[in-house]
Amino acid sequence: MLPFTLVDRLRYILERQLIKGVHYQLLVVALFIGLISLIGGWLAWPTAQADVPLADSVWWAFLRLTDPGYLGDDEGTWRRIISTALTIMGYVVFMGTLVAIMTRWLISKMGVLEEGLTPVTISNHVVILGWTNRTIPLVQEIMDSAGGIQRLLRSLDTRRLRLVILSDTVNIERTHELRDTPGIGRGFKDIILRSGTPLQPEALHRVACLQAAVVMIPGRSQGGSTLVTGDMETIKALLTLHAQGSQSGQPLPYVVAEIEDVRKHNVMRRAYPGPLEIIASDAIVSRLMAQAILHPGLPEFYGEVMSVHDGNEIYLRSTPACEGSTLADVAANCPKAILLGLVRPDGDSWRTRLNVPTSEKVLPGDKLVMLARHYEDADPAQKSDKPARAWQRSDHVKAALTTQQASGTRSVLILGWNRRLPALVHELATYRDQHFRVMMVSTLEVDVQRDSIAQYSELAQAVPSEHLQADFMAETTLRKILQTEWDSILLVSSDRLDSGEEADARAMVGYMAVDELLQERKHRPQLLLELSDPANEELVVRNRSESIISPMILSHLMAQIAQRRELGLVFEELFTVGGPEIIYREQNEYPMQSVTTFADLEAVAGLQGETALGVYRAMPDGEGRRLQLNPPRDMPLKLQTSDELVILTTLPGMA
Repeated sequence: MLPFTLVDRLRYILERQLIKGVHYQLLVVALFIGLISLIGGWLAWPTAQADVPLADSVWWAFLRLTDPGYLGDDEGTWRRIISTALTIMGYVVFMGTLVAIMTRWLISKMGVLEEGLTPVTISNHVVILGWTNRTIPLVQEIMDSAGGIQRLLRSLDTRRLRLVILSDTVNIERTHELRDTPGIGRGFKDIILRSGTPLQPEALHRVACLQAAVVMIPGRSQGGSTLVTGDMETIKALLTLHAQGSQSGQPLPYVVAEIEDVRKHNVMRRAYPGPLEIIASDAIVSRLMAQAILHPGLPEFYGEVMSVHDGNEIYLRSTPACEGSTLADVAANCPKAILLGLVRPDGDSWRTRLNVPTSEKVLPGDKLVMLARHYEDADPAQKSDKPARAWQRSDHVKAALTTQQASGTRSVLILGWNRRLPALVHELATYRDQHFRVMMVSTLEVDVQRDSIAQYSELAQAVPSEHLQADFMAETTLRKILQTEWDSILLVSSDRLDSGEEADARAMVGYMAVDELLQERKHRPQLLLELSDPANEELVVRNRSESIISPMILSHLMAQIAQRRELGLVFEELFTVGGPEIIYREQNEYPMQSVTTFADLEAVAGLQGETALGVYRAMPDGEGRRLQLNPPRDMPLKLQTSDELVILTTLPGMA
């Protein structure tokens, strides 16, 4: 082994100092400047005047090193040589090295700032923990429903909406994604991105969760470890929030959290004692799928009332000015809205009453449930110049179910697999008056499919199910399966792939293949498509497919519940088996002889104890939409034979 030279040792010492940071780098540069100045001053000292001390020569050398403007003042060949050499070294050491060090330091500091690692110092803001396929639709909902959010913030003496998003990464691509999303654009200036995950306590502190008006925790449906699920991350975040609140003595913020497995509901409640609303995403989507199987066309209804599109939404309105009035009187003053019912205080909670008789009186503390296009249209205290025609909703609810519901066993073919299918089978089993036969086709092992259903609930095993391990994308396999007659065919977006784009691509291609093979069938089954990427909505509309885009529905629900906690009870009531439920009725189930306008339909439905919501057309319009919800009351309906009526009714409990 060769011995180390002095140069090697010096280079090693220099390298160890430079990697310690900008302060040590500046110290090394300062030492070099001092050493060069000392050597230059010593070499130039003999040419100086006799009474000039060495310190003055060193100062002379330092000035030449740091400022080339002094070069022209020197006289004598030797001093000019030294001065020139010092000037050149000044360019290299003083200016070049110093500028390089400071530039790198500034760039690194700017990079740290751009990475979103600086804690926010605001309060009464809105926080979204995590970047998932729910985040963009959720931001759209918050920006679109700014009125509702603004009302929430005004109650906290906050004028401006500020939205803080905690993302695993913060980069220019994510920034552009937010800025270029329709409905966000101008509101981007009010969005703050911070880096981190809900699993990190310092990340929760970085977004000032304890000072927030509301904290939203959307679920994670794609990717991730099978051992650390989205539910575990959510519960860990709630535990951290609770611990931080206890340590600081601050009150816990209002949290709206999404949970995938409804069986972890109680665990989440124990983890967070503060104000908490839980959205059981798998159960909600499964209930919507089950209702869509029973009532084809229903996904378009929920797609309208639970998305940011121009259309109708469900609003809750306070009623101080309407106390003592009947629901019929209130409805007459809201000609552009449909009165669905009310939410009544019940101790520390609320009790939802939908599709109630219009003779019901508004009591103190009641909140009205309204279906309208705009928040202003649902104002119960307004005095309309053209009040709606008075009508009555009877307390005698039409007993018979739709003819489509009352038919025998419904055969359901499910192509693909995701974690929600056991919950779907469970939901189908809750309809005790209905009989289903289910066949599942996926690449997942048959034993795994059966075990997943068996482990979910005992009730799910009551539905007769067949399982086939195969790739439904193979035409021969698909053609053989479709030889059997099916009432409904459901194509689901897999959660076993890395991204929603991949999962949706597979589901949509499968949909097109199924549709092609069914072209010549006289009896075409219902085709229902589940998607996980909201960006594919436009493709769905163009292909006029009946679909459920779960992230959009769940994001809308989360945004609405963040504004009004009671809205969660309203949707829970609509999604639950039995009780108030949205159905599609055939025209022959009503006495339609005198029905020409929506006001007429509303009156006829009221006599049956039901609430008319609109019409589901047999033929789609130019945009591929068939639902005509909350039409003007004086507009002629011009019903065709195959058109169906969209009705809110009260079904007997089936579970």
